[in-house]
Amino acid sequence: MTGLKKAPKYRTSAKAIFTRLLKIGLISFGVFIVLTLIINLWMVLSVQNYIYTDIEELPSRTAILVLGSQIVGTRLSPVLEDRVLMGINLMEQNKGKKILLSGDHGEPYYDEVTAMQLYVLRNAPFIDEKDIFLDYGGFSTWDSVYRARDIFRVKDLVIVTQEFHISRAVIMARRLGIDAIGLSVNQDRFAGTSLRDWQIREYFARLKAFYSIIFQPKPRQLGESFPIEGDGRESWIVNP
Repeated sequence: MTGLKKAPKYRTSAKAIFTRLLKIGLISFGVFIVLTLIINLWMVLSVQNYIYTDIEELPSRTAILVLGSQIVGTRLSPVLEDRVLMGINLMEQNKGKKILLSGDHGEPYYDEVTAMQLYVLRNAPFIDEKDIFLDYGGFSTWDSVYRARDIFRVKDLVIVTQEFHISRAVIMARRLGIDAIGLSVNQDRFAGTSLRDWQIREYFARLKAFYSIIFQPKPRQLGESFPIEGDGRESWIVNP
């Protein structure tokens, strides 16, 4: 009786393995693109009724939150200057009782908040100093709105920033329970490469914002409370 022949062993070729991995990679990439697109659309569309471009139509709120951006020394970048000017304009038109300047002061020689404060004091003498609040711990948009709620006890506010950024800022504030609306600052003068770069970064920044909305991480710093109904000058001497 002859022995049974063993079935031949088939080895998967390197080419087949590469093809399989490529298919898995393409499918995973496609799923990632779809999910990120859904998150971005949700963030933009779900708050569109809370975002304004016309000051005349903007409802008034207790506080105006101006979000920080880059500075050079004490000179505001064009993006930040536009935001601060709009915040001043809103105070002048009685769209807010208090102005909250929130930005990054994580390094001794980098202080967005004091630069914004000096700009307001120079250009808006009609704003009472006690109505100017300073948040030195606004290291990110999430930190700024979280601290607005927990440090400054803000319940309702107008957020001032450019169109590419406004949806993310408003949805995070609202998800923290703040009655937040946004005023979209005109960004036409930034058309071109810079604006496209910001828009691309914002696309991915919304993914991080989605994580923050779901898991509600604490900001980098909290600390002493300065209720928005009080005297803003008490917040001037506090540095993180």
